[in-house]
Parts: sequence; structure tokens; C-alpha cells
Amino acid sequence: MRRLGGGDDGVGDMSRKLYSFSPFVKFTHTKPLHTYTAWYSIIRKVRIALFSSDEELGAISRTTAEKQKAIELKKASGLKTLNSTGFIVNFVLTVLCSVIFLWLYLSVQSNGEVNTFDPFTILQIDTGAELKEIKKAYKKMSLKFHPDKNPNNPQAEATFMMVAKAYEALTNPVAKDNWEKYGNPDGKQSLAVSIGLPEFLLNVDNRNLVLLTYLTVMVLLVPAAVWSYYSNSSKFGEKDVMYDTYAWFHHNMNEHTLTKSLPEVLAGSAEFRERNIPKNQSDKEEIGKILARVKQHMQKPVYTHPVVLKGNVLLHAHLTRETKVLAESSKEDLQYMLRYSSSLIDAMISVCKHQESLTSALNCIKFGQYVAQGMWIKDSELLQLPHFTEIEVGHVAKGKGGKTIKEYIVTPTESKKGLKDFTTEQKEDISKCCDILPNLTIVSKVYVDDDEDDNVYEGDLCTVQVTLTRNNVTEGDKTGLVHAPRFPFPRREAWWVALGTREGKIISIDKVTSDARVVTHKIKFLAPRAGDYDFNLHVLSNAYVGFDHEEVVRLTTQDASALPEYKVHPDDAELDDEPTLFEEMMNANVEADSDSEEEEDSDDENDDGDDESEEDGIRELTEEESKKRELLKARKKAAAAAGDDTDSDDDDVEELHAD
Repeated sequence: MRRLGGGDDGVGDMSRKLYSFSPFVKFTHTKPLHTYTAWYSIIRKVRIALFSSDEELGAISRTTAEKQKAIELKKASGLKTLNSTGFIVNFVLTVLCSVIFLWLYLSVQSNGEVNTFDPFTILQIDTGAELKEIKKAYKKMSLKFHPDKNPNNPQAEATFMMVAKAYEALTNPVAKDNWEKYGNPDGKQSLAVSIGLPEFLLNVDNRNLVLLTYLTVMVLLVPAAVWSYYSNSSKFGEKDVMYDTYAWFHHNMNEHTLTKSLPEVLAGSAEFRERNIPKNQSDKEEIGKILARVKQHMQKPVYTHPVVLKGNVLLHAHLTRETKVLAESSKEDLQYMLRYSSSLIDAMISVCKHQESLTSALNCIKFGQYVAQGMWIKDSELLQLPHFTEIEVGHVAKGKGGKTIKEYIVTPTESKKGLKDFTTEQKEDISKCCDILPNLTIVSKVYVDDDEDDNVYEGDLCTVQVTLTRNNVTEGDKTGLVHAPRFPFPRREAWWVALGTREGKIISIDKVTSDARVVTHKIKFLAPRAGDYDFNLHVLSNAYVGFDHEEVVRLTTQDASALPEYKVHPDDAELDDEPTLFEEMMNANVEADSDSEEEEDSDDENDDGDDESEEDGIRELTEEESKKRELLKARKKAAAAAGDDTDSDDDDVEELHAD
């Protein structure tokens, strides 16, 4: 290792070797701290991939219909999750940096300079050796490292000087005394701190390689990494959705958007464009075959671009439960689309909120329900139950009661229709599913905070409080994952709460994600002008079909002039007469001037005599009158100062015009 700094003869350098390498040792100890975060992320992903529980992965099978989904989630959560470009690049770079830092640390420990100046160690003899042995070792090492025998070798030259100083420290009484007292044969030394670098970095033969490496890293790799990060991150907006996707949604959605047109809108998202490009002729032929099967359930496509058409067809295959005919590559593309469908549908709703279109927003929410359950517009709500087909739905339709999903889950088991041909295990699945499906009680009220009466006046801040109570969840427990065996990813239960006008304008729309048994959501808005108003309150599930709730919230507002006259309390009225903080500061600043003016006035008054004062009836002011007088002076002086500034500005303007 190369040594830098120290005294003129190299002894100071050697005698303070501990300090010479301390910054470098600190570097090798503190710099890996930056890699700890990367290692934590890597270990966390490995733990999730290999050691996560079924609950953490969402791979729970409460019914037999969820078993296959749980198996697929477990497979996908294994080593496959680590087979991504981002993880591999992060892992390789982290390992490389860790190896470099470990090598530097070991180099410092093995080849670094000794902590103190030890002449016995330098001469490679035992501590306390006799003078004869010292001279013998000195002669041997001085011949070995003599500069004449080692030309152009700075390391040998430095060692030769250290050997000479070591011999002097053991044979010269003064040098020996200095070494024993101060650890240096030259006596007490000042502290010199420098950074030790690996020798190969300072080797003349390696300078071209070092320079080339430095330029490659600083001129090419670092700017390329920054550009790559910026170019990728600048493509994404809220909810990690690409700006091109938001532009696509704004272009294709309006207040007349229908639910059946949303699969095509979702298929055109920028996130899917590279993935859904048909790679060969066989892909195009497969899309044509699937299109023939789902065409009757599709709205006539607006776009015939291969990317949009492929995504539209794959989504309809999922919605119509025709995924069994898909090839493996198409199944992977569909799964990729479903992975990002939740955030993209939320982005659709945010676009509708920006457009103030309540109907379109509700259609987007319902589209999300269909995607979660693998159903489409004309399908029965009962198809959310496991093992149910159109045959069982027909049996239920012919029976009495329980024709909607809400009615069916509260119907006693012995009275449920459509279970005749099911096995005991299948009946248990249906019973469990009925317990999982939401059983919700919704209560709403309108009020005004801190109001003296129950009336609502124009301009009041109104609050619509919506309370959701999950009757199928026991007190203290939380709701579990959504029962959606056809959606390949775990999904949390949430509810959309929307308030709109009768004309279809959005007042508020929010996603309530709390999993508690009782959830309270508040919507605040300003009361409109005097009159009677009906607002539509909608509560919709993010994943279940047929559990939507709608009610009318009535609001009567009165004219603000009908409010009782507000009377100012006497204490509040007195506060208006008290000076403000600014006025108090101004008053403090003018006190000195006031005192001087009063002194001048008093001198003049003294000249007039006491008789004149008595004749004029001058009396001493009270404390309150003095305070008001001083306040009045401060205000006049502030106004005068402002007037002077204005006048000076006006004078300047006039002079300019005159010129």
C-alpha cells in the first residue's frame, strides 16, 4: 500500500501510520452502510419468495374454488419472483460493491501500515534484542533496500530510511529517549492525516487504465444511469400510471361512456402496448379464434389496431370465462393485464372525477367488479357463488325468493334453491362463500358542525356522514380477502362512496379501504343557495357484483339573511380598541421621538410661566388617555411615513416626465 504525508524523511509518515490510514479505514467501514439498504431489500424479497406464509401471500383457500388460485399464487411467489431484471441488476451490483469493500478492508488490515513506530518490528528482530543482533539486522536490511540496488523503487527507498531511523532509535541515546517518550526518534510530532490509496491506483504503469475506468464510470455509466432513471420515472404519474395512459383515458372517456366499452379502453393502456404486440402469425390466428368465441359479448371495436384488439379480446375471454382455450403465452399476457387492472381502473375513475361525470365513474367501478369476479354485464349475480352455472341460476330463478345475491346469502340453507345436484362438500363451499360475501348496513346523515339550530343556511359547511357496518364480521375482527377465485391475484375489500347531484355531477367520490367492522366516512361540501335539493349517495363494492347501495340525501337550505343578527360581546368589542402587535412595535419605536418632542414642548411651556398653565386649565392625563394618545401619534406617524414614500415616488415620476 502506498503511504502519503508525514515528515520529510518518511519517519513521521511511519510513526503516525495509525492516523495515515484512519480516513481510509473509516471509508471502508462506513461506505458499506449504503449497501445495507440494498441488502435489506434483497433479503426481504428472498424471504417473501421463500419463507412467506399463505396469509402474507394471499394464498388462502377458504373454498375448494380458491384452491387452484392458492396453488398458482404459491408457484408465482417462489423463485420466479426473483427472476426479474430489476432484482438481478440490484443483486449483482450489491454483491460487486460488497466484494470491493471487503477487499479494501482486508487490504487495509493485512497490508496497512502499523499503528506505532516500532524499531524492532522494522528490523525484524525480537523486542529487547542485543546490540550485536541489532547491528547485524541493520546491515542486512540496509543492503537489501539500499537505493543503489533498488533504482526507481520509492517503496524500497522509504523502507531503507525507516531501517536507518529504527537503527538510530536503538543505538542513539537521544533518539532512543525520544522514541520511548513520544513513539518517534525525532521527538514529539504534529498530527498529519491523509488518505491511503491502494498502490495500483498510483502506479505509473496503471495510470491509463485508471483514467479510462474513471472516465467510463463518470462520463458514461453515471449519466446513463441518471438518464435511464429520469426517462423512466418521468413517464409515470399518480398511482404509478403512465401519463400516456391518462391521455388515452381522457381521449376515450366522457359522460356517455358505457360499461361495455371499458374493456377496449383498458386494453389501450400504455402499460400493455409493448406486451400485446402480436409476435408472429400464429398469435394473430389465435386472437382471431378467440374473437370468434367472444364477439357476441363485445361491443363493436372502435380501434382495430393489433395491440388494442388483442387486449380487448383477452379481457373479454376473462369476462366470459373462456380462458381455457387460451395458449400459455396468451394466458401470461392476460395475467399481466389483470395484475395492473386495479390501479388502471382507479385511474379511470380519477379521470371521470376530473370530468365531473358521475355515471361514467359508476360504470368504471362496476367494470372493476366484473373484472374481479370474471363475469360480464348480462351474467347473473349468483355466478359469484362457487360451482354455480347457468343451470343452477335457472333453478333459483324458478323458485320463490332469493333471486338476487343479497337475498340469497341471507336465505336459510334448507330454503336455498339450486343445491339439489351438489355434493356435501360443494354445499359447504356455498355456505362458506355466503358467510364471506358482504352483509352491509349503511346509515347516512347530514349535519352542520357547531350549529345553533338544526337548519342549514346558505354557505354552511355541510357534512354527509356514511357509516358502513359489516354484519358478517364479529366485533374486533377484520374483513378478509375478497372471494374472487377467477381473479389471479389477492384483492382487499374496499368500498367506493360517491355523492352526486341529480344532474350527474360529482360532488365527492372516495375509496374507503378500511377493513374494520364499522367504518365511518365523511363528505364535506358547502351548502348551495336557498332551496330544496336531492343528492344521490352511492356505495359500491370494488370487487363484488350486486351489493351496490343507492339512496337519496335530501337537503333544505335557507337564506343566510334569515340568520339571527350577530351581537358582538362587550369584551370582544374592547379588543378592537387595543393596539395590534405592529402598532405596539411602532409605538415602541416612536417613544424616544415623543419624549424628545415633549421635552422641547415642556421647555417652551416653562418659558410661558406657571400662571399661563393654570389659566389654560392644563391637567395630567390618565394612563388610558396617555396610551390612546401615544397610539394615535404612532398611527399618524406611520401614515405620514407612507405618505412621504408615496409623494417621493410621485415626485420622481413627475421629474422623469419633465425630463
